[in-house]
Amino acid sequence: MTSGIIIAITGLLLIAYLFDLSSAKTRIPSVILLLATGWAVRRLTEWFHLSIPDLQPLLPIFGTVGLILIVLEGSLELEFNKSKTTLIRKSLLASFLPLFALAFLMAWVFHYFSPASFKDHLTNVIPLCVISSSIAIPSVKALNQYNREFVTYESSLSDIAGVLFFNFVALNENLGFHSLGNFILQLLLMILISFVATLLLGFMLHRIDHHIKFAPIILLVILIYTIAKVYHLPALLFILLLGLFMGNLDELKNLKWIQKLRPAELNEEVKKFKELTIEGAFLIRALFFLLFGFLINTNEILNPDSFLWSVGVVMAIFFLRAIQLRLLKLPFSPLLFIAPRGLITILLFLSIDPSVRIPLVNRSLILQVIVLTALVMMLGLMTNKKNAASISEV
Repeated sequence: MTSGIIIAITGLLLIAYLFDLSSAKTRIPSVILLLATGWAVRRLTEWFHLSIPDLQPLLPIFGTVGLILIVLEGSLELEFNKSKTTLIRKSLLASFLPLFALAFLMAWVFHYFSPASFKDHLTNVIPLCVISSSIAIPSVKALNQYNREFVTYESSLSDIAGVLFFNFVALNENLGFHSLGNFILQLLLMILISFVATLLLGFMLHRIDHHIKFAPIILLVILIYTIAKVYHLPALLFILLLGLFMGNLDELKNLKWIQKLRPAELNEEVKKFKELTIEGAFLIRALFFLLFGFLINTNEILNPDSFLWSVGVVMAIFFLRAIQLRLLKLPFSPLLFIAPRGLITILLFLSIDPSVRIPLVNRSLILQVIVLTALVMMLGLMTNKKNAASISEV
């Protein structure tokens, strides 16, 4: 039995690796293939009458660890310098404005059809408004540098803004100046904690000579994030600041207290740490989506009652995205199509208190929106590939 489980898990992860290798050429998002594979494995276990324990409790665990590693991986890629100022400004606007606009628009529409409070509707729809960096970043490896950087900035910042916005709405009974003041204090406290923890981790990365070096640092990152989350602090901000610090040592090397860390030597360690983070993020992301696909019931994805709502949500997503790109003077193709929903959407949906959930936002809606946005992205990237090929032939 144990050997069979090991063979199944390693085989599935190798298949996930093949999906990741082929996605750059086929433009098929690996998340669709992973969900389909997980779903197919579930059908096979039912066909052969295999007894499988309840795996649902593992989903938030893989999701949380995956989120940490994915945002850390994305933030390590981000460069902060004067040449990136315009790109960063546009990415900030592209991640923040559509998030709030879409959330309030959908909450208002859903509120018209449901008797729950507007705050409860806002809590339920925010997960649908966050771009998934876990899907977007790996899917744009074949694009030009500017588009890759924009998607990396936008999706990473969307993840963080979405989690902050969700926590602010979900954890406050009344949304007013008092709750806003508390939220700002929590934000400042988290920035202070992040600053101290980042310096400590940077010092550890520089000074540890033991052959086991990166594992304790990653474990400490997960521990700090989890403790901060327990106290309802914006923990994802710590991951972003840590990644930005480590990924931009060259920009900070003139500071005296940075020079004590010997940035030239530390940069070499950061490269190794980044490689380990990328590898770990791939494994956890693959396990998460395989498990989520395994837990999908066929009637959820084919639910006709939620399908029209799902199509409406997806149309609203890309309509607002088109306006956003026009206002920011960014190219429509292929950026218009890169707005997938994924890991963050699932995690935030699972964390909604059952007492405030509304019937319109259910597992079927969440799943259908994830699949539809991934399909739109796939078609957009395929079209972009054809256009690029025809241009190169001219």
